[in-house]
Amino acid sequence: MGQTSILADYHIHTAFSDDSAYALEDVVKDAIRLNIDELCFTDHVDYGVKPEWGSKQDRLWLNKPVVNVNYPEFFKEFERVQEKYQGQICLKKGFEFGIQTHTIPLFEKLYDSYDLDFVLLSIHQVEDQEFWTQEFQKGRTQAEIHTRYYQELYDVICQYKHYSVLGHLDLIRRYDEFGAYPFEAIEPYVRKILTQVIKDGKGIEVNTSSFRYGLKDLMPSTDILKLYLELGGRILTIGSDTHQAEHLGAYIQEVKQQLKALGFTQVYTYTKMQAQAHAL
Repeated sequence: MGQTSILADYHIHTAFSDDSAYALEDVVKDAIRLNIDELCFTDHVDYGVKPEWGSKQDRLWLNKPVVNVNYPEFFKEFERVQEKYQGQICLKKGFEFGIQTHTIPLFEKLYDSYDLDFVLLSIHQVEDQEFWTQEFQKGRTQAEIHTRYYQELYDVICQYKHYSVLGHLDLIRRYDEFGAYPFEAIEPYVRKILTQVIKDGKGIEVNTSSFRYGLKDLMPSTDILKLYLELGGRILTIGSDTHQAEHLGAYIQEVKQQLKALGFTQVYTYTKMQAQAHAL
């Protein structure tokens, strides 16, 4: 178990994600300039709401089709850039799996098709209804929004095990137009989720985009992080959720200090789906 400190950003979206125009090689060059030791690419795969690359798609975002990653081109570019910058930075290949219970078989097939270092498991939509458009929230009470979200997350992790950490565990908070929702109301659901995560030897992510979105707490919240530690959880990754240059590496050092203050002692990186610890 390593004990050296490391500056690693484990949530990066490049132009291979439909919501980013940030070229993979540009990310690497910027990371080297910022003295980042390690990057893990986690481009979006969201079965159920996005078709595969190459399929006919009229929906555009950033003047690009809204589709999943072009897998062959991603791995080709990753290998080219990894070789070019060898010795200057450590690069890891991963995906952000936006899983729903009914899309689990598609993700199982994808996972079996490629050798990955890391999988970020996220819930971005439920019943093929997006959060960011408010489609999922429409017609639901605040309690129903949170209960359904956490139930879907729990159901997914009970069935799907090929992941490393849970991404932005309380993401729904960011899209809740009702405002703050008490932790006490979601604590039983979160406790079940964290207990399962720990039992399965998985971890959770601290996502620094909470700063740029103006949230009043970390993501996940300090209440969730304290509960995770209390339950025996130790595996944490930190990711900026980068989609453009100014996001890269942002607030990671600040988050590390806050995690230390909460009682955490290590942050983790991954190689071939195996976790390695580094001192905070």
